[in-house]
Amino acid sequence: MSDSADRGRRPGGKPDGLRSDRTGPRRAGPSGDKGSERRASGDRSSSARPPRADDVQHDRSAGSPFSKRPERGGRERELEDRDPYGLKAVRGRHDDPVIPDDVQAKDLDRVARNELKTLSKENAEEVARHLAMAARLIDEDPALAHEHAQSAARRAGRIGVVRETLAITAYSTGDYALALRELRTYRRISGKNDQLPMMVDSERGLERPDKALELGRSVPRATLPVDVQVELAIAMSGARLDLGQTDAALSELEISQLDPDTAYSWSPALFDAYAAVLEELGRDDEAELWWQRSNRAQEALRAGSGADDGEIIEVVEEDIPEEDVQEEPDTEEPDTDSDVPHDTADADKEEA
Repeated sequence: MSDSADRGRRPGGKPDGLRSDRTGPRRAGPSGDKGSERRASGDRSSSARPPRADDVQHDRSAGSPFSKRPERGGRERELEDRDPYGLKAVRGRHDDPVIPDDVQAKDLDRVARNELKTLSKENAEEVARHLAMAARLIDEDPALAHEHAQSAARRAGRIGVVRETLAITAYSTGDYALALRELRTYRRISGKNDQLPMMVDSERGLERPDKALELGRSVPRATLPVDVQVELAIAMSGARLDLGQTDAALSELEISQLDPDTAYSWSPALFDAYAAVLEELGRDDEAELWWQRSNRAQEALRAGSGADDGEIIEVVEEDIPEEDVQEEPDTEEPDTDSDVPHDTADADKEEA
């Protein structure tokens, strides 16, 4: 984390089949840089954005009961009702990528496999293997991971974890319009808002920071899990930076979870984001302090990796005043011959 290249991390969320102990793919750093840097649980950059999904006409309304689109007409609403899961968008012609023989359905996370129980046994196994491949490839080859997610979606387009995986792989390739559409569909299927931070960041990727902020405010923050609250705060901060609102970006991050004395899985990313905004404000000394706190939090998390999930890991910072620092005592053995006068030593020998 001390490396400056790691100071642009964004929060992320992976579906149960794609979970990892690192933050997921994000568009840009909390410093608001709009360059080509994108991250997916590590360093990966792309110098060009692939063609946007909105270059092709899609039914954007699918999966978005929460969006405010008063301009939509009755015809558009009718089309949405006819295809509530957006299946037409994922059932086009597609050649399935090859799955190695060693990849089994059981490689997929158990929680994700449970969602596939409504499918036939044969179909569930094939979908699970594609999702397992997406999880395996998401960091090293996101484009191929996306192909596997597409294959899964063609077979199980009504399953929440499948549409969530398709959204995340689309996001990791930089196709933010497709990611946003699929996340809306996932939210409608599952009824969950746990991917709201990625939705906000997708709006940022589409260069719509105002809509990103509106979307982030559309759900009461207290109704979200704590880790999602933190990720959302970082995404909202990035949107503020996109608008040049640096002070507001800092305020977005000043939440109760910004606690240097405890370390949770989200702490390093939150500390990094806070440090990056402080640097934007020219408060370099404070920023460096938070970079250091991020390092300490990550070290504490590594040291406590065997602890139960949810256990609080305390991070202790000690400032030792100079006057309290005592010199270490001399540990060398005394020279007994030099400490004892020769005449006294000789007298002792005579008495003996």
